Amino acid sequence: MIDDFAATADEPIPKWGEFLHPVLQVLADGKPRVRRDLVAEVLDEAGITPEQRAIMLASGQSKAENRIGWAMSDLTRATAVAKPERGRFVITDLGKQLLAKYPHGFSQNELKEIPAYRDYEPRRQNVSKADPADTFDEDSELDPTEQIDRGIELLRADLATDLLKRLQERHPDFFEEAVVKLMLAMGYGGAENRGRRIGGSGDGGVDGVIDQDALGLDQIYIQAKRYAPEVTVGREAIQGFVGALAGRGATRGVFITTSRFSNGALEYAKSIPTRVILIDGKQLTDLMIRHGVGVQVAKTYTVAEIDEDFFE
Repeated sequence: MIDDFAATADEPIPKWGEFLHPVLQVLADGKPRVRRDLVAEVLDEAGITPEQRAIMLASGQSKAENRIGWAMSDLTRATAVAKPERGRFVITDLGKQLLAKYPHGFSQNELKEIPAYRDYEPRRQNVSKADPADTFDEDSELDPTEQIDRGIELLRADLATDLLKRLQERHPDFFEEAVVKLMLAMGYGGAENRGRRIGGSGDGGVDGVIDQDALGLDQIYIQAKRYAPEVTVGREAIQGFVGALAGRGATRGVFITTSRFSNGALEYAKSIPTRVILIDGKQLTDLMIRHGVGVQVAKTYTVAEIDEDFFE
């Protein structure tokens, strides 16, 4: 293991370019390795801790493994690593030369000195050489996949903020209808969408109901409270909702708010036999975006990869 690269539990995952050297070190014995085994050995070689290995991207892929994958791709483009057969990787003479020339590590800038890499690297069309966007940032923390994920996260955060603001501006009746539609979109109420708003005067402390079966024998009741962000829903409100459920002979309910819950409210909901789920403003917008309620797809981007079966 190389001491100058080893990561500890309190350090961030090494940048993807910093995995170039460990990949070649693992392959230095000349033995071909399948991708899974190579990634596992590089994780060990780089000293990636179990906690760091558990960090996931928004796509669900391991962040460390994703960065190793990009390092492997760059080394292959530079012909420092070859794939003699499908799914197997082996070091080349050029890769051995890189290890000898840079025994303490190297970056993508060194790969750019290799003609094969320069010829392979995608080139911008009609972009001035002085354009800073065309310059590689050696200190960049994110690999291309992570940059896409990060961009999506920022767009999603902006959308969630706007969505919550819209819900807070509308009439309470609209909010009650929206949360019923969300429950139906999540699959409650069956294919027939057996759910309805029952809010208003004399609602008995509930704003909506979802029938889990055609006869309504199994029901989930909903309480929807549209509050400003600074308002905290306390234990008393949850107790009132539990009382309303008891009055209807119900044992399950969902309390949804545009604000947040106090610690007392959260602890109370966990301690009672009645099953009550609390959904705050952040969880609400996350669910609405995930299930397409109140939002629509603006753009779709497709990322393609090589079809190995085609070339077999």
